[in-house]
Amino acid sequence: MSLAQGAAGLLARPSRAAAALAAAGSAGLLAGAFFFQHAMGLAPCPMCIWQRWPHAVGAALGPALLIPALRRLSAVPLLGLAAMAVSAGLALLHTGVERGWWDGPSTCAGGQDAGMSTDELLQAILEAPLVRCTDVAWEMAGLSMASWNGLASLGLLALWAAAARAGGRARG
Repeated sequence: MSLAQGAAGLLARPSRAAAALAAAGSAGLLAGAFFFQHAMGLAPCPMCIWQRWPHAVGAALGPALLIPALRRLSAVPLLGLAAMAVSAGLALLHTGVERGWWDGPSTCAGGQDAGMSTDELLQAILEAPLVRCTDVAWEMAGLSMASWNGLASLGLLALWAAAARAGGRARG
């Protein structure tokens, strides 16, 4: 089967189209995060990094949907739905830390390698960018990047839920 045939089969049913759109959305959010980090110079805090992992799972499900045997598994959209629920939860947690609603992790500036000498450790600390989870590096319309990620994650969660629901109807 060619890639074009696989893509055509992927979009042939509403459940597949919703899942493909959700996976593409996660890939786009990841690309945006890397753009802000590498092109705009906004170093991420640890909680920002945590929020990337569920999108990596969601984006990885897109190519998995091109494989017919995986495409038929009801677990695929459920895994995407779970990943976006985790992403939305992490985004809410981070938003609360940014707004002072609750405390963030005590290691928000990151950890160091325990195998370093004292001089190496001091040098690493002095050279590391200090990024606190409480600091908002970018915002639009009064919402931080974490808040926007939460809203986007809820939208992607809805797409994964639609894919699961439509896939269940098609199998049932």
